[in-house]
Amino acid sequence: MAVLGPNRYGKAETRVVRVTRHGDAHRIKDLTVSTSLSGDMTEVHLSGDNSAVLPTDTQKNTVFAFAKKHGVGAIEDFALLLARHFVDSQPAIHHARVAVEEHAWERNGAFGHSFVRSGREVRTCVAHYDGTASWVVSGLRDLVVLNTTNSEFWGFAKDEYTTLPETRDRVLATAVDVAWRHADASQDATQDWDKTYENARAALLAAFADTYSLSLQQTLYAMGTRVLAECPGVCEVRLSLPNKHHFLVDLAPFGLDNDGEVFFAADRPYGLIEGTVLREDAPAAGPAWE
Repeated sequence: MAVLGPNRYGKAETRVVRVTRHGDAHRIKDLTVSTSLSGDMTEVHLSGDNSAVLPTDTQKNTVFAFAKKHGVGAIEDFALLLARHFVDSQPAIHHARVAVEEHAWERNGAFGHSFVRSGREVRTCVAHYDGTASWVVSGLRDLVVLNTTNSEFWGFAKDEYTTLPETRDRVLATAVDVAWRHADASQDATQDWDKTYENARAALLAAFADTYSLSLQQTLYAMGTRVLAECPGVCEVRLSLPNKHHFLVDLAPFGLDNDGEVFFAADRPYGLIEGTVLREDAPAAGPAWE
């Protein structure tokens, strides 16, 4: 006999741009917002009774209305505002998940009204609220970094299929995808989400640059521990680091030496290194990572 398992529904990837105008100096917040709601949804699945369902179109409209009514500051605050609204205003909704991505823009010269899309990483967050407790995971993706030296890879396991040569000097490059869990996301907690973001980003970049790397795993751990050291309110860091391989090109057929100057940047396949670094006393994650 079949039974209904865990489920949720929502509106994915609502694109909203909020312009704040202060005289001739304007500010842009460019977001992609996804909402997911769950709760007493048995009847809609079993009989098609929609009385408990807040339409996904309404969820989209709420994003736009809240951008106008409340403005958009730190994306974590906006995500929590939406999550708490959906749960507190709808009796059938017991849990809300709101994910936000922020796409950065930079001013175009001295013009207060003109902007150019930034080449920086994408800032991310996911907020959960169940009517009592809140959880927030912040992060970033597509932070592309590269070291031209101070990286080795040798002493690895070998078998009959191993062809990779050992190296004492290599290019180390990756596109950082990282998320960090805040220990306290309650409504009473005082949070400076933007400051924590900048501190975490700076810690990631510093650790990548100043770690003499014998493996990308070692670099991953150094980056995670640096974030914990620089951000006291963060209790857990999860990193995903694709190894963007740079292979030395053989220029001998052209009568040329290649002393670590010309590389082929391989696209696929790539190594993928993933790991978690957390405090020993980190509180239970609950649904934070779902």
